[in-house]
Order: sequence, then C-alpha cells, then structure tokens
Amino acid sequence: MEENTNLIEGLIEKTVEYGKSSLELAKLKALDKTSDAISSFLAHSVVLVVLFSFMLFLSLGLAMWTGKILGEIYLGFFAVAGFYSIAAILIYFFMLKWIKKCVGNTLIKLMLK
Repeated sequence: MEENTNLIEGLIEKTVEYGKSSLELAKLKALDKTSDAISSFLAHSVVLVVLFSFMLFLSLGLAMWTGKILGEIYLGFFAVAGFYSIAAILIYFFMLKWIKKCVGNTLIKLMLK
C-alpha cells in the first residue's frame, strides 16, 4: 500500500513539474513573439520617419519650384496639395483593400513565426 502511495506522490510531483515547465515555456514563447513584434515595429518606424522627412522636404521643394513657375509661391503649395489629395483618393478607392491585406498577412506571419 505504501508503494502505491509513493507512486502516486511521484506522479503528482512530476505532473506539477510538467505544469510549471509548460507555463514557463508559454511565457518564453510570448516574450519571444512580443519582442520580435516590437523590434520589427520600431525598425519600420525609423524607416517611416526617415521616409516621411524625405517626402516632406521633397514636397516643400516641389511646391516652391512649382510656385516660382506659376508666379506665386502659394499656388505651388496648392498644386502639390491637390496632387496629394488626388493620390489619397485613388489610394483609398483602389488600393485600400490590398494594403489592409498586405499588413494583415505581415502581422500574421510575424505572430506565427
């Protein structure tokens, strides 16, 4: 009888250890995925900030140059703003689903990696 009690106690002890190990493994996997997602987000954010700065200065230069050609600086800014509004409308109506699909697929690949 005592032998059965020792076997059951050993089994319970191993089950508890397995549960602790499984919990620790789940924590480590979650940490890995979170750190991968955050580092990827930060890297893309830096690239987007640099790209935004480039586009800002390019737009300012293009607006001033166009304004000089048109005779008034503010006309150049209106022309560039009109271009961006047309581009935004086209992107919204024709590419929004494609962009959402690409971003969603990228996030899913990141999380399932």
